Amino acid sequence: MPTTQEIKRIIKKQDVRYIQCWFSDVLGNLKSFSITPGELDVAIKEGMGFDGSSIEGFARIEESDLLAKPDLDTFALIPWSENGRKSARFICDILKPNEEPYEGDPRYVLRRAVDKAKSAGFIFYVGPELEYFYFKSSKKPEIIDRAGYFDGAPADLGEAVREKTIEALQSMGIYVEYSHHEVAPSQHEIDLRYDNGLAMADKVMTYRFVVKEIARQNELYATFMPKPVAGINGSGMHCHQSLFSGNKNAFYKKNDKRNLSDKAKQYVAGLLKYMPEITSVLNQWVNSYKRLVPGYEAPVYVAWGQKNRSALVRVPNYKPGKEKASRVELRSPDPAANPYLCFSVMLQAGLKGIEEKLKLIAPVEENIYEMNEKAREQAGIISLPGSLKEAVGLTAKSRLAKEVLGEHIFSKFVENKRIEWDKYRTHVSRFEVEEYLPVL
Repeated sequence: MPTTQEIKRIIKKQDVRYIQCWFSDVLGNLKSFSITPGELDVAIKEGMGFDGSSIEGFARIEESDLLAKPDLDTFALIPWSENGRKSARFICDILKPNEEPYEGDPRYVLRRAVDKAKSAGFIFYVGPELEYFYFKSSKKPEIIDRAGYFDGAPADLGEAVREKTIEALQSMGIYVEYSHHEVAPSQHEIDLRYDNGLAMADKVMTYRFVVKEIARQNELYATFMPKPVAGINGSGMHCHQSLFSGNKNAFYKKNDKRNLSDKAKQYVAGLLKYMPEITSVLNQWVNSYKRLVPGYEAPVYVAWGQKNRSALVRVPNYKPGKEKASRVELRSPDPAANPYLCFSVMLQAGLKGIEEKLKLIAPVEENIYEMNEKAREQAGIISLPGSLKEAVGLTAKSRLAKEVLGEHIFSKFVENKRIEWDKYRTHVSRFEVEEYLPVL
C-alpha cells in the first residue's frame, strides 16, 4: 500500500487537478465525485461526507449522512485527460458518521466474505472473463464486424480499440493476460490475471469503466448487457476461482484423477447446491435470462464436468499437474452483475460446501443440451431459474443469501429486483404488438 506522502508526490509530479472517489451502489453501478488535491488529507484521514439517500440501495433520507474514505491501495492515475486536466482515482469504503463500516456498501459485503474465508484458513482468488460487445451507438445494437472466435484483423474491426483499452488498463496497474474476438459478431473479451477477491472486484469495476470510455473516445459504444442481440451468443463472466492456504493451493491434489482435493470437491458441491438461490445475484437483470437458454454456450443446468462447457461448473485442464493452475470455473455469472456481491455469494456457497462436507455428485461429460428430460432427471440434473422472477423468489427465501449480503442489502436487492420484474411484466413489447395486433 502506498503512503499518503508517496501519493501526494505523484499527484504533484503529474500535475493532477482532480481526484475521483469511486464506489458502487447495490446494483454495481459505478458512482463517483471529485475532490481537489487540497482536500486529499481530509479525505484520507476523515473521509468525505455525502448524501446517500439518492444512491440506489443506500440510506433512507433520515439516515443519509455517509462518508467515502479512499482505500490507498486503489490509487491510480486516469490514463487520459479532459481538456488537458489530469485526474486520479481512489476506490472508497463507505462509512457511517461514527466511521463504522456502512452495511449498505457492497465492498464491505465482500470484505466480510473474504475475512470469513481467511478465518477458515483460506485466501480466495478469482479470475473473471468478461465478455462485451462493441456497437456503433447506444441507440440500437448495430454490430461493427462479422468476425468470430479468435479471428484477427482485418475481420476483427475492434482489435485496435481493444489494444488501446489494454494499454489503459495496464497503465492503471491492472495486468492483462490476453484478449481476443469472441464467438459472436462484434463480441470481445479481455482477460485479467487472477487476484484476491476484493482486489479483483475493484479491477472489474475499473475494467468496465475503461472499456466503455475507450470505446466512447473511438466513437463506439461498449456494452456488458448479457443478451443485446437475439439469435447469437450473449456475454458471460466465467469466474475461475480457487482457495489457497498460504502458498499452497487448497484445491490441488496430486494423485487425484482431476488433481482436485477433497476441499475442492466440497467447494464445487456447495456451488451446485446453493446456485439456484444465489442466481439472481450472479444474473441480476431481466435480460440476464435471455442469455441463460440452451444452445448458446451459456449454462442452464446444474452439473459439473472437466471438458464439458455445457455444465455450470467446469474444471479446466489447461496445465495438468500444475498446482497453482488447479481451479474451478463457474460459467453462469454475467458481466453486468455487481462483482462485489457476485464474488461474495459464490465464495460463501463454496465455503458452505466445505463446512457441510458435501459429497460431490458424479461429473457429466456429455452435452447436457442434447440429453432428454428423463436422462437429466436420472443424472440428478436440475435447471437454473428461468426468469428473474423465479430467481428472486428463490433468493428471497435463502438463508445463505441473507447471511452473506446482510439484512440491509438483502432486502434492498430483493425489493429492487421485484420492482424491475413488475415493470417488465407490465410492459407491452414490440414483439407483442407485431405478433398480436394484426390478428386479435
